[in-house]
Amino acid sequence: MTEDNRKKKFPHKHLLGIEGLEPPSINYLINLSQQFVDELKLSSNKLSFLKNKTCINLFFENSTRTRTSFELAGKKLGADILNISLGSSSIKKGETLIDTAMTLNAMQPNIIVVRHNDAGAVKLLSEKVNCSVINAGDGPHEHPTQALLDALTILRRKKTISGLKVAICGDILHSRVARSNIHLLNTLGAEVRVIAPATLIPNHIENMGVKIFYNMKMGLKEVDIIIMLRLQLERMSGSYVPSIREYFRFYGLDREKLKFAKSDALILHPGPMNRGVEIDSELADDIDRSAIFEQVQMGVAVRMACLKALLE
Repeated sequence: MTEDNRKKKFPHKHLLGIEGLEPPSINYLINLSQQFVDELKLSSNKLSFLKNKTCINLFFENSTRTRTSFELAGKKLGADILNISLGSSSIKKGETLIDTAMTLNAMQPNIIVVRHNDAGAVKLLSEKVNCSVINAGDGPHEHPTQALLDALTILRRKKTISGLKVAICGDILHSRVARSNIHLLNTLGAEVRVIAPATLIPNHIENMGVKIFYNMKMGLKEVDIIIMLRLQLERMSGSYVPSIREYFRFYGLDREKLKFAKSDALILHPGPMNRGVEIDSELADDIDRSAIFEQVQMGVAVRMACLKALLE
């Protein structure tokens, strides 16, 4: 692929969200991710696409899957990786985000992967550095690479996204995963539903092109894909649900509720899972119905694709 053709496929300096990306850009990242899935199966050798490139992983929130998969992705591509967590950063000493950005920019990295607890913080940082920036999750705003790996998982099982009925269930209010998935799935032609108690449905979310359901069984009727979300208790102040037990009774996915979906409906979950809260443990481990651990496997390939697309 020539440089001009690559720029036409993904003509962006940063990956700050799914919102605003056109289908060709999304499909380019998904197709490149698929190539890396196949590459990783064939060989464990490091590639040299990003040799002599420097990637900084800057995480202001705790993370296991996202940070480690970005680290593995960068190393698989031959990049030099520097991990910076909040506990070891000068933010603890009172340094502002902009000062941190200026400091990192002086190190002349090629890309910075950022997770931050405030919506919009990653975009602000991207405006203060010369290199590319990937949003690894900013508050309740977006988590683009999670949506991409969810899409890749769906495509590998269902062969298409267009025309599928997808239900996103759980704590929609605080979920950046839900927002990125809604943008991506709508852009690629799926019908998206959100299912949650009224206290966990954002105001005006219908403007994003989704159907709202407050009853789990009605919302799951004839859906092809079910994306379960955890209760983000760390982002809640006050009471959003009566109790964990009541929440599971009405909104936790179990065999009884699953019967209302299509017989071959696929279950996804971005993790971490709260077994017995939003999903029955036995169902989460059912490899015929659940693709939860497959999602984790897709994570490295998707992040390799995003790094390569921006740094190639």
